[in-house]
Amino acid sequence: MRVKQFLWVLAIFVLTGVLYAQRGQPPSVGQPGVQAPTQQGGSQVTTNQKAKTPQGPVPLSEKEVTKEIKNNPAEMVIKEVKERGVDFEMTPAIEKKLRKADATDAVVEAVRQAGPKERAEMAKAALAAKPAVMGQVPPEQNQAYGAITTELDPDKVIVLVDDFAKKYPDSPLLSYVYSFEANAYQQKGDVEKTVDACAKSLKANPDNLMALIIDVGMLPQPQYLNNHSADREKILQQAESEANHALDLLPKRVTKKADESDADYQKRLGEVESQVHGPLGMIHLDMATEGLTGLDKAELEKAEHEFNTAVSTTSRPDPRDYYRLGEAYKMDGKLDDAIQAFGKASELGQGTMIKTYADQQIEGIKKMKAGKS
Repeated sequence: MRVKQFLWVLAIFVLTGVLYAQRGQPPSVGQPGVQAPTQQGGSQVTTNQKAKTPQGPVPLSEKEVTKEIKNNPAEMVIKEVKERGVDFEMTPAIEKKLRKADATDAVVEAVRQAGPKERAEMAKAALAAKPAVMGQVPPEQNQAYGAITTELDPDKVIVLVDDFAKKYPDSPLLSYVYSFEANAYQQKGDVEKTVDACAKSLKANPDNLMALIIDVGMLPQPQYLNNHSADREKILQQAESEANHALDLLPKRVTKKADESDADYQKRLGEVESQVHGPLGMIHLDMATEGLTGLDKAELEKAEHEFNTAVSTTSRPDPRDYYRLGEAYKMDGKLDDAIQAFGKASELGQGTMIKTYADQQIEGIKKMKAGKS
């Protein structure tokens, strides 16, 4: 589910204009968080792809998308949708048709973000989000950086980043280049290399917001912590520090527009901050289990607070944040609250394993309550 939010988070980030302008940070197409139980972009393209015009790829029609969904794996459909876009906007009726054709949650969201309006917004935003330091580097570096930011294939991004780093090891763009490498590895589901790329990016620029947010989403994940169990406590402390640093930076990057109301500004800021509060909740949830004498209630309450903030400050809450909130409530003995949180996770996680897990949790808690009564 985190994966499906990549593009709309990008739109939020880049449409702020000032978000990256002050420090030259390019927009992120990645979204930190728990590994999504959905298929991600593959390396093949469908055989019936239309010929490309000189103006670029021809967007897919609704009929073509439906046919692709029926005939190809989800990762292939997502890849083609991202590369070509679609010529229609998502509506409840169209979503119903796509799901009837067995579209996964990730496919539906990819199609939603590939619509004309979303693509137009991101195109405008990309123009406004060029790093300020681009004016301080030679044209060939600007050109190489532009190729990285516009490449959709994560494998190609990784190759381009490696080439850039070898050619321009002292470039002021290097931190931003590495953050795109981190995003590429995140799309591929490689947590270790994602964290490594973030480390290189943050070494070059500790205020690189894109790298901070991606790293914060990766560090507290089981698949990373389990591989570094000896350094578990240190890693969680690092993640907490980076998350707080990102939250401190965000109001400075996401500034209020001249014609924007206070309420609209706070909503826009909250949408981005939500992407930090979710992982921060995971950090405190992990810390809650570190106590030698049992659960750390203080850390558990912090986790509940962060997850509640994550789901309440965005118009598109991640079902995984609701699921983790349910886990925190369950551990805290707040069973009714846990059922409610798992219920929201199930509702928002339609078509994913999150729904299955959440429903199992609800059933288990109800049996537990019945046994006590």
